Amino acid sequence: MREPIVTTRTRIRPWAERDRPAIHRLNSDETVMRFFPFRRSREESDALLDELSRRLKDDGYSFLALDVEGSRQAVGMLGMVRLDPKMPSAPGIEIGWRLLPEHWGKGYVTEASAACLDRAFADPDALDEIVSFCVDGNHASEAVMLRLGFVRGPDFDHPKVPAATHPELVRHRFYRLSRTAWLEARTAMSS
Repeated sequence: MREPIVTTRTRIRPWAERDRPAIHRLNSDETVMRFFPFRRSREESDALLDELSRRLKDDGYSFLALDVEGSRQAVGMLGMVRLDPKMPSAPGIEIGWRLLPEHWGKGYVTEASAACLDRAFADPDALDEIVSFCVDGNHASEAVMLRLGFVRGPDFDHPKVPAATHPELVRHRFYRLSRTAWLEARTAMSS
């Protein structure tokens, strides 16, 4: 995922210095972060951008900057990461996204995620499955997973969400997508 992924209306690319204000807004905006138990300061957001860039360099997987038609800097983040070993479905690869509210409801995340999945599943020796999950009640993210063909698995309590302070954010819905199912769906869509 080191090379940009370009679709008709989106571009997924490595983070750049010019994206620091955007990643801070993504991580501090109350609407965007509604389903997260924390908000990040400017310094914490800068550290996250540096960490995501390091992950991409070292591992080949990371959440990347998402541009949409007409944007001059990132308006979201989208990509894949290796699951934290504490996660119930680890080891594995997770796809995830975050987008600024003024760009919601336009299909950008679905379009960019489909291109990301195309790239991830293109190599027959690479990934057999990709997972995704969201807080129970995050209907927008769940709708993207369903549009992409993910199949619901067992719900789980997120081990990194502090239940004492954020009990409403602990329960997560889990989805998985196999390489075979993705390729069959893409073949059916193109014929």
